Amino acid sequence: MFHDARQAYEQGKKTTDSSRQLEAGALFKTARMLEDCMRDWDAPDRPDRLRNALRHNQRLWTFFQTEITRPDHGLPVDLRRDLLRVSAFIDRRTMEILAKPSREKLGALVEINRQIGSGLAETPSGAPVAGGGPAREG
Repeated sequence: MFHDARQAYEQGKKTTDSSRQLEAGALFKTARMLEDCMRDWDAPDRPDRLRNALRHNQRLWTFFQTEITRPDHGLPVDLRRDLLRVSAFIDRRTMEILAKPSREKLGALVEINRQIGSGLAETPSGAPVAGGGPAREG
């Protein structure tokens, strides 16, 4: 489901390359924040970093929810509905993690952000956008 949503989003989004790059960059950044929490699970500051990463991710997806529910949004209705389902999953998973933190539960959020980000980092024809992509900061 997530892969199909990414492909459709990449093909149907009617925005400029710079907007796509900004959205992709935000998703990749948030995925890295969540991955850092997974990697350093036993760090003493993990609870604060985890809470901040989850809040950041939730704000980002709330922005996407707001955008795709606009009546004049350019994406097809079916795709918007699918993205809202993904978004609802992210909301539920976030609440689960906040209630009972688990490293394993973070993996789905990271994967979704990376998949959607990868779709946005490509032009609709499939050629990578300059500076886009899931490059990792080391």
